[in-house]
Amino acid sequence: MPSAPPHARPTTTTPSRGRGALAPLAGAAGTVARTALRPAAAPARVARRTVAGLLRARVRPVDPDERDPFLVRDVLPGAWLLASLWFRAEVRGLHHVPRDTPVLLVGNHSGGTMTPDSLVFALAFASHFGPERPLHVLVHALASAYPGLGVLRRLGILPADPDAARRALRSGSCVLVYPGGEREAHRPSWRSARVDLGDRTDVVRLALEADVPIVPVVAIGGQETALFLGRGEGLARRLRLDRLLGVDALPLSLAAPWGLNVGDALGHVPLPAKIVVQVLPPVDVREEFGDEPDEAAVLAHVGATMQEMLGELARRRRLPVVG
Repeated sequence: MPSAPPHARPTTTTPSRGRGALAPLAGAAGTVARTALRPAAAPARVARRTVAGLLRARVRPVDPDERDPFLVRDVLPGAWLLASLWFRAEVRGLHHVPRDTPVLLVGNHSGGTMTPDSLVFALAFASHFGPERPLHVLVHALASAYPGLGVLRRLGILPADPDAARRALRSGSCVLVYPGGEREAHRPSWRSARVDLGDRTDVVRLALEADVPIVPVVAIGGQETALFLGRGEGLARRLRLDRLLGVDALPLSLAAPWGLNVGDALGHVPLPAKIVVQVLPPVDVREEFGDEPDEAAVLAHVGATMQEMLGELARRRRLPVVG
């Protein structure tokens, strides 16, 4: 990636705390997330209004125009400086992103709920293309409901919802989605060098509907910002959280400053692991796969391309955290 201008460098975002006793529940409820493009709705099997459902009710209607390029310009210098120092951030291949059209960026998820790789990429994107070029990063809808985080929308964060992605693409924005969602985000740290896009063919459908290319974005290093022990599906079932709160998983991690962190309810301070992000050449779905492509075949191709690059990045990595 071209070196950022002297005035440019990232602020790390500080996790918002819930209010009172709801904080751990709100954090746990976040693991319900079927991130990327699934509509944010409480599981059908949960008849009562769960904590997750109450938080989702706080989410305001999506408006991509809320992004404020002037605010992005203001926070970019200090934020990129901090990310460069703390994460030794390195983003390569931004020249692969077409300049004259919106694109659908498809990334692999790592780093738990903090997703430091998303922060690094968004800052590098703004530094390379300028704050005026809109980028929207889709996150789980609960993040938009937390008190005090409304400013994230002004920085380009949108709830992970298909309508949000469509509206952003129609407005001319580039959109970053994570089809792997929390399957990848909360995978154990020692199994992080694997891309898992699941069966999320809706990503391909979205690119076809918007007539935009898919640009794969591969990141490594986020899983080393804490020791992620696993998603904790069995623990959630044993505690009956799936029935009580609609929570399918209860991720466990060892992270500063709390030690054992359940559900990342309190957030954590990421370790200064080196984060590297590689942008790959765009995939023009219709040009490469025809006018009526097999969506599963397209998704498999994107996933295989990303996995090949992630494997190469992992081979070049010498030591955890050090990179």
